[in-house]
Amino acid sequence: MSSKSTAPLVAAAAAAAIGCALGPKLFVQTPLVSTSTSSSSSTGLRAVGAAQPLRVDAASSTVSAPLVGLGAAAGTAALLAAQQRTKGQARKNVVAQRAFESEFGVQAPVGFWDPAGFTADGSVENFNRRRQTEIKHGRISMLATMGYITPEITGKFPGFLSPNAGLKFADVPNGLAAISKVPAAGWCQILAYMAFCEVSQDQSAGTKASTGDFDFLASYYTDTRRNVEIANGRLAMMAIIGMFFQDGLTGSAWGDWALYTASPLRAFEGELGVQQPVGFWDPLGLAADGDAAKFARRRETEIKHGRVSMYAAMGYITPEYFKWPGFLSPSMGLKFADVPNGLAAISKVPGAGWAQIVAFAGYYELVVYKYNGKPGDYGWKPITSSDPEKLKGKLNAEIANGRLAMMAIIGMFFQDGLTGSAWGDWALYTASPMRAFEAELGVQQPVGFWDPLGFTKDGDAANFKRRRSVEIKHGRIAMLATMGYITPEIAGKFPGVCAEGLPFSDIPNGLSALKVVPFAGWVQMFLYAGFCEYSSGLGEDAWGKKEPGDMGYKPFLLKEGTPEMKKKRLAVELANGRLAMMAIIGMFFQDGLTGSAWGDWALYTASPLRAFEAELGVQQPVGFWDPLGFTKDGDAANFKRRRSVEIKHGRIAMLATMGYITPEIAGKFPGVCAEGLPFSDIPNGLSALKVVPFAGWVQMFLYAGFCEYSSGLGEDAWGKKEPGDMGYKPFLLKEGTPEMRKKRLAVELANGRLAMMAIIGMFFQDGLTGSAWGDWALYTASPLRAFEA
Repeated sequence: MSSKSTAPLVAAAAAAAIGCALGPKLFVQTPLVSTSTSSSSSTGLRAVGAAQPLRVDAASSTVSAPLVGLGAAAGTAALLAAQQRTKGQARKNVVAQRAFESEFGVQAPVGFWDPAGFTADGSVENFNRRRQTEIKHGRISMLATMGYITPEITGKFPGFLSPNAGLKFADVPNGLAAISKVPAAGWCQILAYMAFCEVSQDQSAGTKASTGDFDFLASYYTDTRRNVEIANGRLAMMAIIGMFFQDGLTGSAWGDWALYTASPLRAFEGELGVQQPVGFWDPLGLAADGDAAKFARRRETEIKHGRVSMYAAMGYITPEYFKWPGFLSPSMGLKFADVPNGLAAISKVPGAGWAQIVAFAGYYELVVYKYNGKPGDYGWKPITSSDPEKLKGKLNAEIANGRLAMMAIIGMFFQDGLTGSAWGDWALYTASPMRAFEAELGVQQPVGFWDPLGFTKDGDAANFKRRRSVEIKHGRIAMLATMGYITPEIAGKFPGVCAEGLPFSDIPNGLSALKVVPFAGWVQMFLYAGFCEYSSGLGEDAWGKKEPGDMGYKPFLLKEGTPEMKKKRLAVELANGRLAMMAIIGMFFQDGLTGSAWGDWALYTASPLRAFEAELGVQQPVGFWDPLGFTKDGDAANFKRRRSVEIKHGRIAMLATMGYITPEIAGKFPGVCAEGLPFSDIPNGLSALKVVPFAGWVQMFLYAGFCEYSSGLGEDAWGKKEPGDMGYKPFLLKEGTPEMRKKRLAVELANGRLAMMAIIGMFFQDGLTGSAWGDWALYTASPLRAFEA
């Protein structure tokens, strides 16, 4: 059999092998909890409480059973979470969030972040294992992210990836599509290399490697640089997931959004309210079904909300300039002048006042305003004109003002709640991180000192200096890069040759140029960058005595003049650098997405969303939704198999969801489930799995097998039957016209999708809280409860 035909099978086998081999390291497995209170388990921890934290012992820190299936993993994790919950009461008074707060990876603005409470047991060994896993995942993600970027920018290796298979590096696509092209020998090499990296060091508990310290460039890694690596790894993990998503959604490693031709943004494009610069804006695709009645209802609601928001925004502004004389409530002695502005007024309005407000709104909604089918037209027309075009312009202006008012009033509510002042007196916001380093270079109008993530709220001058130095360097590079994009388009290119046989005129503009730069060119660039870093002191302006940005080279305009003038010029350089960083990222994005340096969006024609657009299950508001691009190959057989599996999963999920709900509402069966086990004694939810006898599990598996066998062992997925046709056809799904049946099947699909999401949520809250209905009061280890008193 050819390597081409076996590649997908080999890829699947390799993926399964990776999952089994790395599963125990990649998933947090809940160990058994013992009641040992040996003091050695809490050495170096800062946890305080009424009792020592329970010590967690594992049979082995280096050997654990592979996770051989997603179902087994999910069931085991949920059962163990439920078991852990019942024992969690014993340590509820332990303030575990203080453990490990000075470890590597604890960084502003979130500090020590453990929302799931993994470290609540205070186990140093478990913490080190997770930190080691995080560092590994971060390093792999950084390599993976570069693996996405590099082939697009620098091109691919010359020669063959597999001479036997005749597979050149140039023939391997970038991104997820490459997975199906790698031959079996390639996967073997990847697995062998991974295994070598894993076994080449002793990573058992207590060793340096068990904490993520693998002695790689040990002399280079200061504490700060190790923290930087962890932070970069976290960013890379998020980045690679984003890359996977856009690759699967668009079928392009760089996410060519022009392929997304089924966009709901094209519905009702000529309707009132479609305004520049966004055009018809419907990011949730609510109007994608083309239902004019629903569109009119939503437009009517939008207009009402806009009008109410305009009143509300004026209601915030007017009392600052004028309040009514006299009494709001004579019986309570409450004057209008005594009612504060903003949210604080809510607590002052008496009950009779609220009754009047509700009655007034109800009167106008039910009696005065009579809807005539035109959104916003209730008979009273302050905005009118005999000229249809002028009228349309005025109505568009009202909608735009209403939208602005909705955003404005939400902003007012936010600043009012944050500062306690209706107008957002930021002087009252004493905990604002924006006050740190307020007088530093780079603090410019109109935003002043802008640090929305609060990086500087710790007041650490050394960290601030390092970040400012990095910002200046990035700004300078971005200014050069931006000019490098613009100049060839405007001023043309250099005469002569860049390298032998490569005239400057043949080098394309933008990212495409990176693929034609010869190897010697890359060597020159790296050497030049290294020279600049070395000659400036290897970060002396960030870590040492030099000022941020002082790399030895001082352009004429920046080194002459008075101190005030130099400071002003440096501030201008910072501002220009910030603008250039935003500009070059935008240029990279549109270039990578469209293949054109100036972003020709019409080139985005490869969207996988165009495949199977008219199939059953394509429903609003998302339309045909295939974010991972499974169907981009256009294979009807694969599509049918996936649809069949989806229908089965949906049916099981609907039954499972009802199985959660029914015992809580309708009660349980009378009689016994098994000898000595009445149905009434079986708990609801995941806890029931522990009391089902072996014979019960045998019956379930036999029944599932019978259903599969009687339906043809997947005949609906692989054979001539339609997806979901397992022989049994409920009354409502088999009667009626073909269109009616198709509509009912679509409804079943939608309900199944909802049920799959619902049952996963039920499993999660059950496993987390130990209660089938998610009683959060039982979630005693929640980090949100730390320091409640």
